[in-house]
Amino acid sequence: MSESSTFDLPIAGMTCASCAGRVERALSKVIGASAVSVNLATEQARIQAPSDSLPALVSAVEQAGYSVPQHSLELSIDGMTCASCVGRVERALRKVPGVRSVSVNLANERAHLELLGDIDPQILIAAVTKAGYSASLFEIDQPQTDNQQQRLHRERLVLIMAIALALPLVLPMLLQPFGIHWMLPAWAQFALATPVQFIFGA
Repeated sequence: MSESSTFDLPIAGMTCASCAGRVERALSKVIGASAVSVNLATEQARIQAPSDSLPALVSAVEQAGYSVPQHSLELSIDGMTCASCVGRVERALRKVPGVRSVSVNLANERAHLELLGDIDPQILIAAVTKAGYSASLFEIDQPQTDNQQQRLHRERLVLIMAIALALPLVLPMLLQPFGIHWMLPAWAQFALATPVQFIFGA
């Protein structure tokens, strides 16, 4: 039998003390489980059990009529060079209590985990480090907020207006090599250059 671990499982669907009792009895029947306690207020169950018994614990809760919510997390993994590296990282992460499944992709150097309960990401990172690799939380770019989108729209509009005003000033220089000599009156040049210089270029 594998070494013992402490599992903190979130339990969804409990509404009364009887529910907590049913979950506790179901978990107590899992082979190797001991010190089972279920807290209705926090909707959490704490179990001392063999480290490889997580699937059996989840199954026991589900058979009792309740569910164990899970969430996803991704880690960036550095230092992997082959399939053996992938296997070592996956085995290291699977040993962390609360990790339901692990999938490591060598090509993009990321690990996708399905987790039960609140697991400190630093514990997962430490497990990867112990296996001989380095890891960090994979940050997905956040979508732009409405304010950011409005700011970008304003900047694009300002750029278009500046180009429109500057073009008549630049055009005579572009036409000179073709023998076309055309120039705006001085007052028109001043009227166009002033906003470009002091408003759009500020």
